[in-house]
Amino acid sequence: MKNLMYLSLEYKKPNIIRGGLIYCTGDTIAALLLSEFSVTRLITMIAVGATLYALEIPNYFKWIDSKTDGSQGVKKSLMKTLLALLYFNPLWIARHLFFIKISMMPWSEIYFYSLVSIAFYSFLVNIPISFVANFLIQNKVHLRWRFMASAVFSALMAIYYAMSVVWFN
Repeated sequence: MKNLMYLSLEYKKPNIIRGGLIYCTGDTIAALLLSEFSVTRLITMIAVGATLYALEIPNYFKWIDSKTDGSQGVKKSLMKTLLALLYFNPLWIARHLFFIKISMMPWSEIYFYSLVSIAFYSFLVNIPISFVANFLIQNKVHLRWRFMASAVFSALMAIYYAMSVVWFN
């Protein structure tokens, strides 16, 4: 609890711009591959990347640093990586898929169980890649650039998540 008291909330213009642009780029590539492109989806992903993701991800990364501050070496590296994986879990993926779905169809056609199921299998298959990517992001990238590195990786993953809807549905 002590660490949380000293963390200041971060929501800065560079992260807002990067989040909006990078997340929508990955999703737009996925939408084009699946022939699902729409302006509404593009605007939704810009809005989600520039608001929700630009606010919560850099702050979570700061929290990870504060939580692992007392550790060293391999233990610290693994803790940071596992905490990042814990954040980008199947529910996070399902939420991302939900944002895509609400931009494309009526709410009545969106099924929570289906999104969670797709997200779960997507997460399981992706663990080796996510582990390596999050290890590098959390341990080799300076905190200042970590959100951008994560956003670029997530943009690539957005392509995978969108394809997951086809593969794991």
